[in-house]
Amino acid sequence: MKKIVVLTGAGISAESGIKTFRDSNGLWEGHDVMEVASPQGWYKNKELVLDFYNQRRKQLLQVKPNKAHKLLVQLEKQYHIEIITQNVDDLHEKAGSTNVLHLHGELLKVRSISNENLVYTWIKDLKIGDYCKNGSQLRPHIVWFGEAVPMLDKAIEITKKANILVIIGTSMQVYPAASLIHYIPVNTPIYFIDPKPNINNNSYDNLTVFSEKASIGVEKLISVLK
Repeated sequence: MKKIVVLTGAGISAESGIKTFRDSNGLWEGHDVMEVASPQGWYKNKELVLDFYNQRRKQLLQVKPNKAHKLLVQLEKQYHIEIITQNVDDLHEKAGSTNVLHLHGELLKVRSISNENLVYTWIKDLKIGDYCKNGSQLRPHIVWFGEAVPMLDKAIEITKKANILVIIGTSMQVYPAASLIHYIPVNTPIYFIDPKPNINNNSYDNLTVFSEKASIGVEKLISVLK
């Protein structure tokens, strides 16, 4: 069974109603991303950061997977699918995808500030005074700007074994995630799905670009693969 590695970004979740900060001139729900998605922002104003993610968590609990998420699940009937997502939502899992790696963390999890291995599932508001079992404050289980990406090595190993690479709804401008395209085997077919693609057929060999939103692009992908 051929292995398809799918790299997804905010564009695949946009059709479910989850906004991306790039849609608003670098503002994310009215905030400069460095205020709410960096270690500096955390130490400057923990309550602001916690409130920001509490609101994102509430929103996530109200939205559902869209057609693009569901179509990827259907592909699992014919291919070995491994999804590497830059998204912190759980919409791939809700749709039924079985192999999902979160590069940038998960919104419905929190972790200890003193031990990053102490991770807890969390669906309520996170507040100052919510501690891990060792008595340290809990923080969102999110990889912020300037932090290491713990799952990167695993993502690279997955990408190295791809028979097909599919990129959906990501600008391919955020590193190190954008570097994954360089680890696929030579001559691996690449399918790029985005309404405003910043990549063209001259950039890589075996590249097919679908200038569509995620749901339509994945439909076209499935037609081509068949």
